[in-house]
Amino acid sequence: MELLGYLIDSLTPFNLLLALGGVVLGTVIGALPGLSATMAVAVLVPFTFTMSPASALIALGAIYTGAIYGGAFAAILVNTPGTPSSIATTFDGYPMAKRGDGGLAVSIATIASVVGGMVGALGLLLLAPPLARIALNFGPPEYFWLAVFGLTLISVLSVGNTIKGLIGASIGLLMSMIGVAVVGGDVRYTMDTQFLLGGIDITSGLIGLFCIPVIIDLVATRDPHLKISENDTGLRLGEAFRITMREKFNLIRSSIIGTIIGILPGAGGSIAGLVSYSEARRSSKESSEYGKGHPGGVIATEAANNATVGGGFIPTLVLGIPGTPPDAIILGALLVQGIKVGPALFNDQGGIVYTFIFGLLIATMLMLPVGLLIGRYAYRSIISIPKAMLAPTIAFLVIIGSFAIHSDIADTYMMIGIGVIAWVLERYGFAASPIVLGLILGTIAEQGFVQSYLIGNATDNVFGMFFGRPICIALIVAAIFTLFYPLIADRFTPKKALDVELPSSAEEEPRPTRPLKYRDYPGMVIAALLILVGILAIIDTAGMSPLGSVFPTTIAAALIVFCMALLAQNMLRPVSTKGGKVVADAGQAEPSTWRRVAVTLALAAWAVAIDQIGFAVASIVGFAIVTFISNHDRTSPLRWLAYLAVACGIVAGFYLLMSEVLLIRLPKELLF
Repeated sequence: MELLGYLIDSLTPFNLLLALGGVVLGTVIGALPGLSATMAVAVLVPFTFTMSPASALIALGAIYTGAIYGGAFAAILVNTPGTPSSIATTFDGYPMAKRGDGGLAVSIATIASVVGGMVGALGLLLLAPPLARIALNFGPPEYFWLAVFGLTLISVLSVGNTIKGLIGASIGLLMSMIGVAVVGGDVRYTMDTQFLLGGIDITSGLIGLFCIPVIIDLVATRDPHLKISENDTGLRLGEAFRITMREKFNLIRSSIIGTIIGILPGAGGSIAGLVSYSEARRSSKESSEYGKGHPGGVIATEAANNATVGGGFIPTLVLGIPGTPPDAIILGALLVQGIKVGPALFNDQGGIVYTFIFGLLIATMLMLPVGLLIGRYAYRSIISIPKAMLAPTIAFLVIIGSFAIHSDIADTYMMIGIGVIAWVLERYGFAASPIVLGLILGTIAEQGFVQSYLIGNATDNVFGMFFGRPICIALIVAAIFTLFYPLIADRFTPKKALDVELPSSAEEEPRPTRPLKYRDYPGMVIAALLILVGILAIIDTAGMSPLGSVFPTTIAAALIVFCMALLAQNMLRPVSTKGGKVVADAGQAEPSTWRRVAVTLALAAWAVAIDQIGFAVASIVGFAIVTFISNHDRTSPLRWLAYLAVACGIVAGFYLLMSEVLLIRLPKELLF
């Protein structure tokens, strides 16, 4: 009966309005690249100080869960994770959208997000104290092996091209070490510049790795960004429910994985999504279809990353240990409200906590109508917008998104530079996903390794510290199994016919997943250059302390070994006159090289101009230039004026949003 009273408290009109408004705001902010869940929660925290503690928590929880869900929109429709938690959503969500099933993918992501969020919230309601004790059992060695386990997902993300996947992960790990070392304080790989002293921001790197290649390829042809399926009738909710029911075990398993990983401080939705995606692909009879537009990949990722919201609140409320950056901000808001978190919270202030948990459940359920309504218009808008408007709009969003992270134009420069390199690497088979995985897990792996080594030395038990703890052993076994499972499955498991009906759609254009039969000369050149990078990275560790040099030396050596293996693999292949040249698919127009070069230069000039002449002027001019580059048709002067008016409206709207609502410091307008 007491819980029923808390449920009634959460259903007051004011709390319902807060839940609805929070979900809408969070979804919109999460869908915009760079405007992460952390930023959404941080900006809106001051508005909750005048509310009651329970209402404030409901508002912040709704914004948080909405932002995590909102990242799926950008991941599906433009191949750019709106938040880091949606990285794995791009693997199958965007291919579904390309073949005309974007509305279906949005519906599936919405259903999976709601179910995952509810499982996480129910875990918070029913299992908070016992689950919180699991987090206490994770020390530095457990976090190190958790990161290693995450890195073994490369074997799943790079099926048929594992060596290039390992090279990509090594690149990401080296990128994560730029700046000040997490243990020891060594300054590494900054080339004696202030620009790199802070390292590479994960969100900025994520935007560059995923979005800049999309923009470069988007302007290269007149082909539409997304296809419209003959059977496309919008969001296809009924079909989405049927597919979700067929994937019910995947849905529940991923939600549980997300809840468990959510309680581990520092892990978060990105790791949960990748682990769940790996497990879904490993256990599926249609594993070869993952990465080409299989709905199970979207379900696994979205269920897991939304489940981490409820899971992350478990250590935050019970132990006072925030599981993710948004949890840390919400914890600060709780302290301002005078709430003392800890094991006694559920007894001493149970009314506040249980009202919040029921409010979080209500906000999660509201994601279904809100997400479907937003998704309906978002999908149709993306399809109907001319490429001459779509490309500059995406470019504008990624530029201001990367700038908004720290109000620093250096993040934008970094984002564009990483993006151009990612386009070159991806063009010759080095996918962005393993690089992102290394970038995310690098800090966790290094910190866990170095701290464990120090503790082991102090207790004269280094071996036992790494290999003698039960959770460590379990993670090691899981990592070995994940790494070698594809090889074992290919050798001993008979090929089975696909017995799960996939959505009917137009013909897709999947990327090749099998190794090249002939020598890949561009890949060999890239491998040779990366060997040089590895050698220079090892030489640069000479002036570092042992704590600061052990991890980069190991990773640089691994990069060299993997690159040499790739060279040896290619030398054993026959010579082909085609080399590594990418041939356009039949039925597609030949991509325009000059447009690719022009849009790359335009993005770089746009970023420089923001710092020199201000945000508004530079953005209007940059928007207009990218519009011109993206336009493949003859356009009347009247339409050009319409394009310019739209550009001014978009820039003005985001200028007000960033300067007046989000209170982000923008460069001063020097021309006004």
